[in-house]
Amino acid sequence: MDTKATQQAIEHVIHSRRSVRAFKPDAVPQEILEALLSLAARAPSGTNTQPWKVYVLQGQAKERLSQRILDAHNQPDPASPHTEEYHYYPQQWVSPYVDRRRKVGWDLYQLLGLTRDNKAGMHAQHGRNYQFFDAPVGLIFTIDRIMEQGSWLDYGMFLQTLMLAARGFGLDTCPQAAFTQYHRIIADELALPEQEMVVCGMSLGYADPDKIENTLQTERMALSEFVRFVA
Repeated sequence: MDTKATQQAIEHVIHSRRSVRAFKPDAVPQEILEALLSLAARAPSGTNTQPWKVYVLQGQAKERLSQRILDAHNQPDPASPHTEEYHYYPQQWVSPYVDRRRKVGWDLYQLLGLTRDNKAGMHAQHGRNYQFFDAPVGLIFTIDRIMEQGSWLDYGMFLQTLMLAARGFGLDTCPQAAFTQYHRIIADELALPEQEMVVCGMSLGYADPDKIENTLQTERMALSEFVRFVA
C-alpha cells in the first residue's frame, strides 16, 4: 500500500470511529474478537507494563450482568452502595467542559424525542448502557489497583487502539464509563480478584443504521482552540 492510500485508510478509520448506541444482533466471530484484542495489545505502555485486563461477555453471561445492573439502576435507593470507585469527571464542573457535556447530552435526547421533563425516558435511555445497547459483545476492562496514573494513560491508548481496530473490521463500539458505578455487581458477577478494579465497559458489534441515535454527530474544537505552535 502506498503512502497516500495508507494515509487515506487511517483517516477513514479515525473519522468513522464514533460512539454507537444501537447495534444489530449479528454475532461477532471469535476469530475477529481475538484479532481485535491482539491488535489492541500493540498499544504502547510505559516500560511495556501492559496494564490492561479484558473480560469478553456474550450470550447468557452478558445478559446476566446486564439484568443485575438494570435491577439496581431501576430501584432508586438513597443508601445505595453503587457509587463510582474513582472520579472519571471533575467533582466541580466549569466552562467550557460542562457546556460541551450538556450539549452532547441534549443533542442525543433531542434525536430521541426526549424533553427535559421526561425523566423516565432519560432514565430508561441511560439504562440502555447496561444492556450494552443490544450489542452482541460486551467488554469490561479492569486494572490492578497498584497501578498509578501513568498506567491509566496507557489504558486509554489501549482502548483507542481497540476502537480503531474495530473499524477496520467494519465493527463499531461505544466506550462506557457508566459501568463504573456498578463495580461491586461487576466484581461479584465476574468473580474479579480483589486487586482488580473496573476501568470502564464497552459495547462492540455492528451498528444498526436505521436507529436515529446513530446519526448523532459530535463537534470538535478548531485547532486554534487547543493548539499553540511554538517556534
